[in-house]
Amino acid sequence: MTAAASLSACSSAGGTATGSSAQSSTLQQVIKRGTLNVASCLTFPPFGSLSKDNKPQGFDVDVATAMATALGVKVKVVDTTSANRIPNLQTKKVDAVVCNFTTTAERAKQVSFSDPYIVAGETLLVKKDSGISTIKDLSGKTVAVTKGSTNGDAVKAGNPQAKIQEYDTSAAAVLAVKQGQADAMVEDSNFLNYQAKLDPALKVTKDSVVPLEYNGIGVQLGDPTWLQWVNTWLREFNTSGQADALYKKWFGVSRPFPLNPSY
Repeated sequence: MTAAASLSACSSAGGTATGSSAQSSTLQQVIKRGTLNVASCLTFPPFGSLSKDNKPQGFDVDVATAMATALGVKVKVVDTTSANRIPNLQTKKVDAVVCNFTTTAERAKQVSFSDPYIVAGETLLVKKDSGISTIKDLSGKTVAVTKGSTNGDAVKAGNPQAKIQEYDTSAAAVLAVKQGQADAMVEDSNFLNYQAKLDPALKVTKDSVVPLEYNGIGVQLGDPTWLQWVNTWLREFNTSGQADALYKKWFGVSRPFPLNPSY
């Protein structure tokens, strides 16, 4: 509580927020409430899923839990889809979104993004005997993407001859590839590498559909005090080794990409 009060005072002195606006920040509301409400995608293992006893688990869930621990509050994970990430923030259903949320200028018109906490490429998941190696091989092929993601546009930009099929969840898109309803799926390389490990009939292509993407924590627009706290905590989380330890826990390997921007 002392740290939160100090943060509010610094924000007011620095001109980023007045005393009254700092007190109305999500930061103060979360501390007073005693619970951090976080939206995560629980059909997106190992980022998010439900355990055998129906409890949220995964890398993003652990990130949200670490956030709550730093705040001294409990965490409540709200299951969401890619398409509902922004509406959940706009309606104040949640305080933050930790769900493989790629930062884009277009999305930043509607929500604020923290600094990156994980980096990924966007690659293709295909059957090993598909003959698909690059985006050029997708002409006339059906490509599965999740609703609310940027992947469909990226595929069309790289190959206008590809056919895009949207699915509500990443799990449904993976199943479409397995059952032959789609020839390929485009998604976060961290997620797809995990799926390929689970099913030897699948492989992840080396060709990236888009450059590296940086995923941040989404928060509501117009709350600089809350965003400042999230970024300050993330810096500690990323530099302390805690983030690396959680990545190894869920993905079984060290991070393939550095967090600092690489163009």
